[in-house]
Order: sequence, then structure tokens, then C-alpha cells
Amino acid sequence: MTYETDSKNILEFLTRVTAGAGKRILSYSKENLGVALKDNRPNAIDIVTDADRASEDFILDAISREFPEHDIMTEETRIELKGSRWLWLVDPLDGTVNFAHGYPMFSVSIGLMENGALVAGMVHDPLKKESFYAIKNNGAFLNNSPIHVSGASRLPESILSTGFPYDKAYSLQNNIAEFSRVLLRVQGIRRGGSAALDLAYVSCGRLDGFWEQKLKPWDMAAGMLLVEEAGGRVSDRSGNGTDPYTQFIVATNGVIHDLLLEAIRSES
Repeated sequence: MTYETDSKNILEFLTRVTAGAGKRILSYSKENLGVALKDNRPNAIDIVTDADRASEDFILDAISREFPEHDIMTEETRIELKGSRWLWLVDPLDGTVNFAHGYPMFSVSIGLMENGALVAGMVHDPLKKESFYAIKNNGAFLNNSPIHVSGASRLPESILSTGFPYDKAYSLQNNIAEFSRVLLRVQGIRRGGSAALDLAYVSCGRLDGFWEQKLKPWDMAAGMLLVEEAGGRVSDRSGNGTDPYTQFIVATNGVIHDLLLEAIRSES
């Protein structure tokens, strides 16, 4: 990282901006929240809310002001990329459906890539006041305390998390078959509804693993780095190393990784 983007500056920036975005989210309630569908098809479930937009506006303004030459990829606003070696991946409200229903699991997630490699990330839970963050080659932390993945070594002692794509009613690639196979082999599966928090929970050992398909780069970027910096493993469905553009992410403590991959792919 250059002086412009050294780790201390980036960490201070991420802490300040995710906290500010979280405050804007919490200024809305279920009763005063504007909600709109992103898709007009019958049974569409992908939504955007006033809280998403307020959080995103705050984050985009902060990045554009402090790092004007950097590129930004974000969920709600299409921004023309300039070709910078720096790319911010922003999910202003991960867990929008949860938030719209008053279900208390949602987060702000921001990752930073340099020349296509993840170098920093933070996942902030404004309700619990928990900030998970990582800087490449410097470990992972929760509110300034180092964190590490779990030591689970068998699927029957493991708790996992997963999710289902928004197009699950229309596509056969909807994770239902994989869910059914894995469910029979593990201690439990949770459906959190915020992929960024799921990955953060793997990084600190609250979950032993996570898999999902058809996520977007901003859903995964910060969480992927958290898992890797906490000693875990992240791959695609085939077990290959991957990046935030993958269509199928598997993240675990590393020990159960191959076992989970086999369970996901098994036809028995």
C-alpha cells in the first residue's frame, strides 16, 4: 500500500465510515421505511430500502472525497470505473430483507482491492456494535481483539450457514439440493440472511463454515479476507482458490473444507 492508502489510514477510514453508515441505517425503523422491489416478476423478493440508499450515499461521498481517484463497485448505484488499481466493494446494507422485517441481523460491508487482490475489509454490525476487520497479512480482528477460525474437525460437530439466491423460484441453481445433502451430515445449519456477517462469524469461530451461490462481489469481499486472515480457507465449488467474482463460495475453518465440498457435490 502507498502512503495514500497505508493500513493505518485505511483502518481508521473503514471504522469511521462503517460506523457512520450504521447510524444512518438505524435512524430508520420498520414503520418509517420506504421499500421498493428491484424486480417486477411475480414472486420477486429482491428489495431496496431508504436505509440502503442513505447508507450508500454516505459511503460513496466519503470514498469519493478522500480517495477521488479510486474506483467503486456498489450494490445500488452503477458507477463508471476509471481503471484505478484500487477498487472499493461496498454493500451499504447487507441483509436488507432482514432489516425491512425488523429481524436483527444485518451489516455494512466494505472491501478494498489493489490490482485485483483483496487487501482490506470491514464488516460492521451496528446493532451489536461489532466491527470485524482485516488487513492483508496482518490477521483478523473483532473490536481490536484478534480472532481465529474454529477447530471443528468433523461435519457432525459443525454448525454451518448458507443462503438462497433471489431467483430461487425461477432457477434450478437455487441451493436447495446442496442444502438437503449437507443438512444430513452436520450438527446444524443456520440461515442468517447476511452473507457478510456469515463470513465474519466463520472468521471468529461462531460458525465452522459457510457456502452460497450467486452472491455479488460486494457481499463477499470483506468477509473472504476476514476468513483467510483468521486462518480459514475460501474456495469455489471445485476447491480452487477464488475471488469476490465467484458464483459459488465455500468458506470454512480449513479443517472441514474438503469434507464440506464433498457433501455439497455428493449425489448420494
